[in-house]
Amino acid sequence: MAKNRKYQKTLAACYLGFITQAIAANFAPLLFLTFQNTYGISLEKIALIPVVFYLTQLLIDLGATKFADKIGYRICVVTSQVVSAAGLVLLAVLPDIFPVPFLGILMAVVLYAIGSGLVEVLVSPIVEACPFENKDGRMSLLHSFYCWGAVGVILGSSLFFAVFGTENWRVLTLIWALVPLINVFLFLTCPMERLVEDGESLPLRKLLRLPLLWIMILLMVCSGASEAAMAQWASAFTESALGVSKTVGDLAGPCLFAAFMGLSRVLYGKMSGKLNLARTMLLSGLLCVACYFLASLAPLPVLGLAGCALCGFSVGIMWPGTISLSSQKCPKGGTAMFAFLALAGDFGGTVSPAIVGSFSELAGGNLKIGLLAAAAFPLILILGLIALNRKFHRLTR
Repeated sequence: MAKNRKYQKTLAACYLGFITQAIAANFAPLLFLTFQNTYGISLEKIALIPVVFYLTQLLIDLGATKFADKIGYRICVVTSQVVSAAGLVLLAVLPDIFPVPFLGILMAVVLYAIGSGLVEVLVSPIVEACPFENKDGRMSLLHSFYCWGAVGVILGSSLFFAVFGTENWRVLTLIWALVPLINVFLFLTCPMERLVEDGESLPLRKLLRLPLLWIMILLMVCSGASEAAMAQWASAFTESALGVSKTVGDLAGPCLFAAFMGLSRVLYGKMSGKLNLARTMLLSGLLCVACYFLASLAPLPVLGLAGCALCGFSVGIMWPGTISLSSQKCPKGGTAMFAFLALAGDFGGTVSPAIVGSFSELAGGNLKIGLLAAAAFPLILILGLIALNRKFHRLTR
């Protein structure tokens, strides 16, 4: 017990790491209209900001398969917090210094996207390496902090703008930069173990030949896609379905989605000792399909909003659950396995909102049709879990 107690500082640092990632992913989108009005940047260019963010994160996920183990967890994760803080500080500074403000914004976004990508790859194996019992519960609770971070960023920023005005967004950006800055010192001083000792992890070629890994990658793509398809369109869906303002849409859509996702992760974290992870994920996939159908086909707008919120609850266990399953069934996968899983999840999260948009456009701008098409992602996840159970039934008992 005393040994485990000293790793609470490690847990706290990892929790703040995911909150930092939530700031990186969710803060800039709240400023898109501010950037347009302040700097005269077109919406077409502004749309490139999330593309650059997620593309940078994908590249870091891919690169981490090569360098994370060689450099070491501590150096990499401290670097993640330093560049995240630097990126947020520069977001408040560079647009007013550069002759082309948009370039300044993109430079800042690239920096904190590097930090976000490193967090995604490293924080899960750092917690997995700690000598805790009930690790799948710990993993679920860990990932809930991304959700609470997203809720905090949306609510905190909305409150700040309501009190101090949107024109003071630079001050708020510097305030959010304090989170990763403080976390630098936590990661520098907390105890940290290696997930797999040197020479014991599977070589990259062997890892990539494992059928189990590719099923897990499929599950991760579908997990990221099921989450992002609704999360990225929740605000627009709420506005169109309920006919409310942008502010109310942000609070009722993405905020409710994130809160329910965090709630499901906390509940699983508390109850995981009594639950079978693979079966829980299968039930979550079925609920997710039902939520996409409810949001798309419900005759009443309030039922559509309920589908959106419950979708957050249904996807909560998918991402951390896939990570835990992978770690249980392939304990020698090492950091490279976590990096591939993060890459797969980010890939799913990158393509699914675009797919929803494309199907909506084909249906004459009907967002409900786009969300209905997105039900394919949790359906594929269900099929992947069934395949995992049939082909590797000894592994999933």
